[in-house]
Amino acid sequence: MAYLHQFLFGVYPYIALTVFLLGSLIRFDREQYTWKSDSSQLLRRGQLRWGNNLFHVGILFLFFGHLVGLLTPHWVYEPLLGAGAKQLLAMVSGGIAGVMTFIGLVLLIHRRLAEPRIRAVSTPMDFVVLFWILITLLLGLVSIAFSAQHPDGSVMLALSEWAQRIVTFRSGAAEVMAGAPLVFKVHMFFGMTLFLLFPFSRLVHVWSGFAAVAYLFRPYQLVRARGPARRTGL
Repeated sequence: MAYLHQFLFGVYPYIALTVFLLGSLIRFDREQYTWKSDSSQLLRRGQLRWGNNLFHVGILFLFFGHLVGLLTPHWVYEPLLGAGAKQLLAMVSGGIAGVMTFIGLVLLIHRRLAEPRIRAVSTPMDFVVLFWILITLLLGLVSIAFSAQHPDGSVMLALSEWAQRIVTFRSGAAEVMAGAPLVFKVHMFFGMTLFLLFPFSRLVHVWSGFAAVAYLFRPYQLVRARGPARRTGL
């Protein structure tokens, strides 16, 4: 068990992140025609609007909430927000976003399973990713109850320390996770595996969504008519 723990929380994160980054780059380079979300809106609009909006708003909040919450050093927010208060804020906001994501995800899964035309164009990886996100989400919601048993924020600090050691390539990350409750460890394993599945699924379109923000900062394009065209009125 000690070797398994060391692998899961000391080695596996780097495997997942390497596959996530290199796999996405290779897929973009070699299979650009598959780099899309494969929207099923034309096949059936029912449940898409509510399911899509609730899912995307909720999961984006959860993603950036985890990103900022785990990777922000404790000393940055400590003068304004104690560990216990930060954990309470994460529990409340994460719980609301988690419920939104859950409702949206259930609507999308039901739509994909109940509509024969959408089910026919779905790939096995589509269902793997959908249900993997669902399990990850449920584990996260369950972990809120365990967080309430540690109101001092000690578990949250341990999780943050683990994530920061991973991204800064410091040793001892697995040891930090040794005392964490099992539900957090399983939740983190499922979350890391999502990065592993990412390049092999339609999730790659998320990169395009983030890249689209660059269009807000593009300079204006000046289009001028050619000289002869002006004179002839064409």
